[in-house]
Amino acid sequence: MKREVNNYTDDFKLKVVQDYLMTDATVSEIQEKYGIKSRSCIPDWVRKFGLNKPTRREIEFQNVMKEQSGKTLREQELELEIRHLKKELEKERLRTLALNTMIDIAERDLKIKVRKNSGAKQ
Repeated sequence: MKREVNNYTDDFKLKVVQDYLMTDATVSEIQEKYGIKSRSCIPDWVRKFGLNKPTRREIEFQNVMKEQSGKTLREQELELEIRHLKKELEKERLRTLALNTMIDIAERDLKIKVRKNSGAKQ
């Protein structure tokens, strides 16, 4: 019976190791999550990258820091709205540029007067 060998990229290994180190999950849970068959892979990868599993106290401290620096739901909604409005503004800028370019071409090539003269008497 031929044994199957899996070659994982360093990026994948690092992702798995970070997931293992930053959660309370066991090695078996991480193996199951990522479909890794060997029991020794994750501990080997931890050693390879020179990392250590943080203590429960360190994990709790990181979680508290995340909560304190985390933004409220309202702040997140406002940031999302700002991003959306910025995209819309950029689209309108491009639309205005396109329309002005079309008017310039029409005035130049077709000799059509589209824009009013500024300061014209009424």
